[in-house]
Amino acid sequence: MMPLTMAKTGETNSIKKVGGKPETRQFLENLGFVPGSAVTVITQNGGNVIAHIRESRVAISREMAMKIMI
Repeated sequence: MMPLTMAKTGETNSIKKVGGKPETRQFLENLGFVPGSAVTVITQNGGNVIAHIRESRVAISREMAMKIMI
């Protein structure tokens, strides 16, 4: 497992685990970051990540992306 920040741009990965405080996990799950979901990193800009998940593009901070394990 590795954090989402380590994913190659354009490569589709499966989410294995979402860590962090309960509030953080709930926030990420509401965005669609749940174990078993497919996620693709579109771009990383200044540490922030833009990802494609569930037919949507979502921008999250580097800190949030570090809590998503693929």
